[in-house]
Amino acid sequence: MKSDVEELMPRLLPVECGSGTVGDLDLSGPPRNPQEYLRQVQLETSLCPEVVVAQIDPKKLRKKQTVNASVAGCHAAPVGFSPSLRWQQQQVSNFSEVRQSITRRRKHWTSQTLDDNVLMPKLTDEEGWKRFCLGEKVYLGTSSSHTDAEPEPALDYSKMGFPPFLSIISRLNQSTVLMVLEILIGWFEEREFVPQLGRWLYALLACLEKPLLPEAHSSIRQLARRCAQLRSTLDSQEDDKLPALNLLICLVARYFEQNDLADQQE
Repeated sequence: MKSDVEELMPRLLPVECGSGTVGDLDLSGPPRNPQEYLRQVQLETSLCPEVVVAQIDPKKLRKKQTVNASVAGCHAAPVGFSPSLRWQQQQVSNFSEVRQSITRRRKHWTSQTLDDNVLMPKLTDEEGWKRFCLGEKVYLGTSSSHTDAEPEPALDYSKMGFPPFLSIISRLNQSTVLMVLEILIGWFEEREFVPQLGRWLYALLACLEKPLLPEAHSSIRQLARRCAQLRSTLDSQEDDKLPALNLLICLVARYFEQNDLADQQE
C-alpha cells in the first residue's frame, strides 16, 4: 500500500523506506545518507498546507505608483522654422554614413594613444563628464570674452571642453555612451544650447547601438522634446542654434524611428 506521502505526487525517484518509519525521521538535523534526505523531502512536502494565503498590509497598496513613460510629443515648430522633408532625409543619410565609418574604424582609433592631457572621467562621475565634454567655462557659467589688453590664451581643452575626437568616443562602450548621453541631456534640460553640447550629442547618438534599450529610448525622446521646446522660443530663423536643434530632432525622429516626434512638412 502506498503511503500518504507517495499519494501527493507521482514518484520520480525510487526511495527505499528501510526498517524505519516516517515518524523516525529527525527534521532538525542534517540527513545521514541520500535515502534519508529524500525521505525528509517527502515528509516536509506532506506537511505543507494545500493552500497558502499571503498576509498583505492594505496600507502599503495605497501609495501612488508612477511609471516614467516618454509618450509626450514635441512642441510644434513656429512657421518657417522646421526643415523640409528632403533636408531631413539627407541628414539621416549623412548620419548613417558617419555611424558606419565609426564602426569600421573603431579598432584603429581605439589603438591610438591619447594625449597626456586627456584624462577621461570615471563612468559614474557625472560632474567630471560635464566638465570634460563642455569645459570649465560652460560648466561654471563663466564668460569666455577677452578684452583687447588680455592676450588670447593657448588652446586649453579643460576650459573649452574636449571635442568628441574619434580616439575618445571609440573607447566608450555602450554603457558609457548611454550614461554620458543621459548626463548631458539632463544638463541641457535646465540650460541653453551651446556648440560643445551639440557636438557631443551628435557623436554619442552616432555611437548609440540599435535596437535601442528602454532607457536610451526615453533619453533621446527627452532630448528631442527639449530641442523642440527651445526652438519654439527662438525669435529668428537666422538664429545660430536653429540648424543644430532641427538636426537633433530629425535624427531622433527619423533615424531612431520616433516618428511621432518628427517635423512634418508645412
